[in-house]
Amino acid sequence: MTKKIEAIIREEKFHAVKKALSDIGIVGMTVFDVVGRGRGSGIELQWRTGKYVVDLLPRKQINIILSDENVEATVEAIKRAAYTGDKGDGVIFVYPVDRVIRISTGEEGKEALSYQGDIDARKKNAK
Repeated sequence: MTKKIEAIIREEKFHAVKKALSDIGIVGMTVFDVVGRGRGSGIELQWRTGKYVVDLLPRKQINIILSDENVEATVEAIKRAAYTGDKGDGVIFVYPVDRVIRISTGEEGKEALSYQGDIDARKKNAK
């Protein structure tokens, strides 16, 4: 089975997360600039004219499609690299993916997900 990891993290932690993913062999990802809020109500700023609440904060969303056996290592890499210990570090979702097709080659399934030097290729070469 294939999974989709969707991580929403602080913007300033993106490069650390990207490097952590690259270090374990995750090379394919899609990244979005998003805004949102979680359990917090945002931040309150004081201006000369009064208080102003920013309740939708900028974040990065990273989407990764990968095989089941790589989910835990990937989640751990994201958690480690995105962690600050403060509220608002982010959230990670893991979803099932029914089918993957690479348009350029017509490959499906695991073959459609593999890239030279990625986490699966590294595991195969280590055996």
